[in-house]
Amino acid sequence: MIFLTALSLFWIMISASRGGQWGAWMPSSISAFEGTCVSIPCRFSFPDELRPAVVHGVWYFNSPYPKNYPPVVFKSRTQVVHESFQGRSRLLGDLGLRNCTLLLSNLSPELGGKYYFRGDLGGYNQYTFSEHSVLDIINTPNIVVPPEVMAGTEVEVSCMVPDNCPELHPELSWLGHEGLGEPTVLGRLREEEGTWVQVSLLHFVPTRETNGHRLGCQASFPNTTLQFEGYASLDIKYPPVIVEINSTVEAIEGSHVSLFCGADSNPPPLLTWMRDGTVLREAVAESLSLELDEVTPAEDGVYLCLAENTYGQDNRTVGLSVMYAPWKPTVNGTVVAVEGETVSILCSTQSNPDPILTIFKEKQILATVIYKSELQLELPAVTPEDDGEYWCVAENQYGQRATAFNLSVEFAPVILLESHCAAARDTVQCLCVVKANPEPSVAFELPLRNVTVNETEREFVYSERSGLLLTSILTLRGQAQAPPRVICTSHNLYGTKSLELPFQGAHRLMWAKIGPVGAVVAFAILIAIVCYITQTRRKKNVTESPSFSGGDNPPVVFSSDFRISGAPEKYESERRLASERRLLGLRGEPPELDLSYSHSDLGKRPTKDSYTLTEELAEYAEIRVK
Repeated sequence: MIFLTALSLFWIMISASRGGQWGAWMPSSISAFEGTCVSIPCRFSFPDELRPAVVHGVWYFNSPYPKNYPPVVFKSRTQVVHESFQGRSRLLGDLGLRNCTLLLSNLSPELGGKYYFRGDLGGYNQYTFSEHSVLDIINTPNIVVPPEVMAGTEVEVSCMVPDNCPELHPELSWLGHEGLGEPTVLGRLREEEGTWVQVSLLHFVPTRETNGHRLGCQASFPNTTLQFEGYASLDIKYPPVIVEINSTVEAIEGSHVSLFCGADSNPPPLLTWMRDGTVLREAVAESLSLELDEVTPAEDGVYLCLAENTYGQDNRTVGLSVMYAPWKPTVNGTVVAVEGETVSILCSTQSNPDPILTIFKEKQILATVIYKSELQLELPAVTPEDDGEYWCVAENQYGQRATAFNLSVEFAPVILLESHCAAARDTVQCLCVVKANPEPSVAFELPLRNVTVNETEREFVYSERSGLLLTSILTLRGQAQAPPRVICTSHNLYGTKSLELPFQGAHRLMWAKIGPVGAVVAFAILIAIVCYITQTRRKKNVTESPSFSGGDNPPVVFSSDFRISGAPEKYESERRLASERRLLGLRGEPPELDLSYSHSDLGKRPTKDSYTLTEELAEYAEIRVK
């Protein structure tokens, strides 16, 4: 198609040169290798009415106007030329046939430029044509690569060199085409403006590995030393491929982490770091780093590197595992239960790696699990002993955290055995110790007197709660001589419990009342009574009197035999007695009971009651002795 178009234009030029107005036809540009020759084809025309006997012509270099004294390339009338063109220029065409073709030989770079033709028909019939040809002196072949070459798509690369020297014709060969394909030589082709070129073609399917490959073409002229080489770097377009990225990264909380991603593509890709659809950083580059300072567990997860350009995209992921100590455990489940119910408690935390979870109470391990984030504690049929503080502890190699929680077991009141009544001089104090949850109400009942005293009556009852224990103290003054029956009753929403409080220390009560002097008198009276009974029995053995009987004898009473029905045989341990004394001494009242009155108190001043009782005993003994 190119050849046919050029040939048609050439024939138009020839036809036009046969007549008409002043005009010239020559290629606007023409090229030739340095050291070779070039033939500039030229045709001209002039008016038909001019019939010159001889037609002359002149070729000028770089200017069409003689008055500017341009260098003369060729002049048919005088053969006088510029020194640069001496021996280098000659006319190939016949001016009489209106053919002005010029041949330039032994080309050098300084001969490159514009060439103008001037027709000389004699006299004033001279005309310088504005049409001109630009000569380009080259020394490299022209390698033509399509503007866009994609990997995987067949491409045609051509090598084109001018072939406008009738004396020398070039031969073409490819350089660096190994592995690409075998070249095809098309031969000599005519261009649109009448110039000629030699063309060689190379067909191949490029890959990303051939991007940047240097492909060469060589033009040589037989029988000469002239060789010219030209090179072109292949610009192969291809989609991105991620060639480098971190493997899974493990980092300790608070440390610095750098994630790297590198991709190969042409053109360079747009690299993007993303996490959960959020763009963290992006840039047009072959590699991109994502810097994370002082990483936290919130940054743990999967990161995506996306590489994309016009021709496609690629993506890779990298996992970041942030290692950290367990978080403070959370406890979900039953924290209040009724005695006998089943309790389920779930302790959970979060850490990396998973922790060892342990639940214990009072240093006793109740449940444990290894490398799990949850621990379930089951307590079937809870009892009051299960009430109290528990700890859930989570630990791994990076640290330990713990959470305390309380389990409250609710149950009916239980009145403990240390509950009792005791007397000190003219005061009776009754202690009622109740274990219950929730906190119970406590009342003291005196059935013989039909009186009930509850804990709201602060004048007589003092109460204090410690944990699950409620201690209530009833104080009765002036009741030491005849201690009343006292029943302690405790009540909450789960039940009611009653207990008649035993009276402790009855034998001490009598010694406390008679005092030290009374004790001496009573001891003397006791001896007198024993002597009297002994003497009486002796008389009975001599003479038996029917009017004398044992039933008339007064009762012999020993203080050690004085007991309250139902009192325990042994007193409580020293530990509970100390606790009782501490409770009784709170806030200074009620006053501490004196439960340890002994013979060491015998030198103390007796009370008024003691004197009265001593006098009565003395009088009774005197009567019996008489």
